[in-house]
Amino acid sequence: MADLLTHVLAAYVVLTVASWRVERITPSWVAVGMCGGAIPDLVKVDLVLDSMTVEGALGVPFTWSPVSTLGGVGLVAGAIALAFGPRYRRRAFGFLVAGGSLSLVVDGLRVYADGRAGPWLYPVTWWRPPTPSLYVTSDPRVLVVAVAVAALVFAADRRFGRRGTAE
Repeated sequence: MADLLTHVLAAYVVLTVASWRVERITPSWVAVGMCGGAIPDLVKVDLVLDSMTVEGALGVPFTWSPVSTLGGVGLVAGAIALAFGPRYRRRAFGFLVAGGSLSLVVDGLRVYADGRAGPWLYPVTWWRPPTPSLYVTSDPRVLVVAVAVAALVFAADRRFGRRGTAE
């Protein structure tokens, strides 16, 4: 759960700070981007719905792993963007992909046993980029830092950010 919350807060921080300079990024679209930050963590649905169960129901090989890649983020974001009206679909898709991509970048910074991040650039390439091994996902300090930075950005946004913007 801390990993999911960290991803959502990272999207909040980056998109809120970007909204200070870009007029089109309103709080509503920041929220959509935050939802996109949760897309790569949909791979954890395997805890509830085992991939072997889905494989048996479909009759073809199946795994949830591609959801936590760039291709999976794009596919899920495209499906979610269809729920938006025709006028907002492209923008929704962009914010969902932005949030999901931020989540993948944050995941790329964590510790992996072999020093390489997952193949999160799939389907572009199977290359596994090296990771700086900055944190372990189970470390509570990561969540504390994410909450603290998000609280600072929230306070700064309320104090100095745009007021009365609505779309």
